[in-house]
Amino acid sequence: MKVVFAGTPEFAAVALDALLAAGFQIPLVLTQPDRPAGRGMQLHASAVKQLALQHGIEVLQPLSLRMDAKDPQRAAEASAAHERLLATDYDVMVVAAYGLILPRSTLDIKPCINIHGSLLPRWRGAAPIHRAIEAGDEQTGVTIMEMEEGLDTGPMLLIERIAIEPADTTASLHDKLAALGGDMIVRALRRIEEGRLEAVPQPATGVTYAAKISKEEAALDFDLSAVELCRKIRAFNPFPGAHGLVNDVPIKIWQAEALDADSDSLPGTVLAADATHGIIIACGKGTLRLHELQKPGGKRLPALEFLKGFPLEEQIFD
Repeated sequence: MKVVFAGTPEFAAVALDALLAAGFQIPLVLTQPDRPAGRGMQLHASAVKQLALQHGIEVLQPLSLRMDAKDPQRAAEASAAHERLLATDYDVMVVAAYGLILPRSTLDIKPCINIHGSLLPRWRGAAPIHRAIEAGDEQTGVTIMEMEEGLDTGPMLLIERIAIEPADTTASLHDKLAALGGDMIVRALRRIEEGRLEAVPQPATGVTYAAKISKEEAALDFDLSAVELCRKIRAFNPFPGAHGLVNDVPIKIWQAEALDADSDSLPGTVLAADATHGIIIACGKGTLRLHELQKPGGKRLPALEFLKGFPLEEQIFD
């Protein structure tokens, strides 16, 4: 089976690597254009592009796949990509975290299969891993699905579940789901080749949407319960990094623990900041013990190390 692959970040690169290791022919890869990154804002290739070039695979990086785009450059690049797909000998397109919408003109060329990091129909959309942790879901997984024009609405081919562990962050859960997705897409394509995989419509109930994560969401509201705050801290690790303000200085909080003990102090008040108790913050309900913090320009530090350079006694997190 010959596979055109469309994807951009590391989540997708893991799947592409699994397909290559399994012996699938990949004549063409689509990925997002190189983006500026780092302090020097130099252009960096996506994880998928880097892997594709290592294997000598042709790479296309159109700004859009919509030939009716209003911007002439986007429309021209979409038309060129469409013609290249038509000229490519392939059986199926596999899509994983590509970042561009596939229009009907692309979906009609050959079957398109998506690797989605949630248990559909829960968490359709851009940030399923973040939102599952933030919502307190006890489990998540990967769905292999046929693509259609709706947002993650296509029929399901394969679905597998894993537990969300209490200490899981978006970073750790991402890695688990990426590995699972790579394994599942290989199995799914093998079964398709053998005619042993049947598409099943998604349930009509239980639909939720995983909106894209914004930097503004990273500002913690200590009026929330400690449990909710702890989930947000885990969900926003590594991006965008949850934070609170201390005297207008943004302090990122990377790891924390929700405690049952309530406090009469105003939410955000630092109740303890010492070697005996650690850093404990009053919340709307319960209290929060902070384990790893970072000040602007500094390193991520354990709480006691952080306190040596940034005392928090009698402070308030806004």
